[in-house]
Amino acid sequence: MVNHLNRRDFLAALGAGAAALAIDPAQAAAASVSGAVKPIRGSWFEFQHHATVEGVDWNPACVRFSAQQWDSKVAEIAETGMEYLVLMATALYYRSFYNSRIYPKWRLSCADPLEAVLAAADRYKVKFFIGAGFYGDWESPSVITDPVAARQRLESLGELVQQYGHHPSFYGWYWPDEAFINPRYSPQFVAYVNALSHEARQLRREAPILIAPYGTRVAVPDDEYVRQLDAMDVDIVAYQDEVGVRKSKVTETPVFYEGLRRAHDRSKKARMWADVEIFEFQSEVYKSALMPAPFDRVLRQLEAVSPWVDEILVYQYLGLMNKPNSPAFAGSPRSVRLYSDYTAWLRNPV
Repeated sequence: MVNHLNRRDFLAALGAGAAALAIDPAQAAAASVSGAVKPIRGSWFEFQHHATVEGVDWNPACVRFSAQQWDSKVAEIAETGMEYLVLMATALYYRSFYNSRIYPKWRLSCADPLEAVLAAADRYKVKFFIGAGFYGDWESPSVITDPVAARQRLESLGELVQQYGHHPSFYGWYWPDEAFINPRYSPQFVAYVNALSHEARQLRREAPILIAPYGTRVAVPDDEYVRQLDAMDVDIVAYQDEVGVRKSKVTETPVFYEGLRRAHDRSKKARMWADVEIFEFQSEVYKSALMPAPFDRVLRQLEAVSPWVDEILVYQYLGLMNKPNSPAFAGSPRSVRLYSDYTAWLRNPV
């Protein structure tokens, strides 16, 4: 999900009893009856947060996670009824999170965190979208057109399928260098998407492809926008609600999503999901730690987008939600409160 440099550019132009909770995914889905608030169906996921100051409360813990702790974290997420995880990056800062010819490996306690989480996801019936990032300088506005980074991204897809394609949980792909819809997609972004998708279809033809653009507030879902949806080889567009980055107010987002819903209904190509930001900044936007938002705000965010989208993903469970007494705790103490409040509501969604 979150390419915070792009967003920065946009700004410039259950109590203890929840410890034993296990939510039946069918029950969670049943909460999404007509007119009701849709539950959270998935989350972004990462081994290290790319913006160090933002991930200060969980990056150090994730460095130390063992394979068993990564297993526990995936199990914990599955217990809430979430079905999808979107792995942000398989590489970051010119180091990889798997055995790659492209970059040297990150020095983590777990020798192969990608194997650990996919094996866990196989066990707990979770579906992973695997991200093709970050190759090259993720902070550079020209990273999507950088020929070296483009070659590395394409090469990584083949490596990932070769090493991890046997996992049933290797479900789909995610292209993480996000688009700023201003007020439509740039030709460069459309080319970036289609180049990756063309390669991905050769490797795993049926694997769905996800993107998560920002600029939801200023998108113009007109005839040209519909033509762009038709021209992009993607299966799912999960629009960021931009509440956490203080771009949009919860009361405004239904208007944005309603217009985009009409465009998707006209295109009849990519499914429309939401990417709901369940964080707030400790102080200055992009220059301070990400903290869990109060659940009353998160619930209003879910209410706002539910009528217009097929599924709701969040940014993100890891670091912002933790089961009480989790053996794989990563985040601030406030993360327990958000987990407990959400799962309490999920048991009784009124």
